[in-house]
Amino acid sequence: MAVKVQLPSAPGGLLKYLFLSAFAVAFLLFLLFSTTVNIAPDEFAIRQVYFGPGKGLQADIFPPGTHLLIPGYERFHVLPRKLQLVEFNDDTIQRSELADYAPSIHIQTSEGYRVVVDVSVLYRIVDPYKLVTSVGPGRLYVTALVMPRADQVLRQKLGELNADQFYAGALRRQKALECMDLLTKELDPDGIAVWGVMVRHFSYDDRYQKAIEDRKIQDQTVFKNRAESIAATEEAEKNRVLAEGKATIDVERQRGESEVAKIAADYDLYSRKRVAEGDLLVELAKAQSKGMENEALTAAGASNVVGLKMADALQNTQVIIVPTDGPSAMNPLDVERMTKDW
Repeated sequence: MAVKVQLPSAPGGLLKYLFLSAFAVAFLLFLLFSTTVNIAPDEFAIRQVYFGPGKGLQADIFPPGTHLLIPGYERFHVLPRKLQLVEFNDDTIQRSELADYAPSIHIQTSEGYRVVVDVSVLYRIVDPYKLVTSVGPGRLYVTALVMPRADQVLRQKLGELNADQFYAGALRRQKALECMDLLTKELDPDGIAVWGVMVRHFSYDDRYQKAIEDRKIQDQTVFKNRAESIAATEEAEKNRVLAEGKATIDVERQRGESEVAKIAADYDLYSRKRVAEGDLLVELAKAQSKGMENEALTAAGASNVVGLKMADALQNTQVIIVPTDGPSAMNPLDVERMTKDW
């Protein structure tokens, strides 16, 4: 089945048609936005009924997404479930759009000094039903609940510190933890969980600040002089230990050198004794050999040996000139006489 749509041809009819179309679209958009509520991923909501049997706030928590709404009958109170930050800080330059700001905390210390403290408080909503029931819808929980309670707790706990203790980081952190615990007890019944309290900066009045700085400088000078005295004592002890060590090393070195000299002397004496003993044995052997040779030459038949030796010596001799007369006359051809002389 085909449907034929015929547009009006007259200019007045076209304008009327466009007007009705725009009105229909606007009406549909109005119905869409008025009958639905969109909850972002970092939000949640609770429902309030204006009349009927279930009149009032409902304890059910609606998660992120698009939910149907009956205009005039009910309303959704949408609240953030992400971490939120309250800064107690007078410095406008340091402010961020992501935080809610309140004046810095002015504390009177136990000594009567006035201290200005900048503090950050991290928190998040965990039960929107308790929160809206306690303080109402919208952003009232920031100005009517978190800020005044935090200001009260911070003045109470940080006021327990004296002027010197503010300079001690460990004590400041301890007081910040105590503030967090006390503020948690204060806000937990209203559906808010405190995640952290951080003391970011603190300052005294100018005159007190100068007096404290001067006193700190004096304390640091005392500590410096004490440290220098301890360092000098330690340096003297170090020098004493080094001197004792050097003396011990010198003594050991001299003892070692004496041992080396003694060993060298013992070696020299032993060497000379062994050489002398060897020389003595050699000389004794030579003397014994000479004695044995003399004994051999004086034995029977030794003259024959001498003759043979003389014969060997004269074997290649062609001319011998010897005296033949006088007391030393000798005839080398007279072998018998020569052997008799031996």
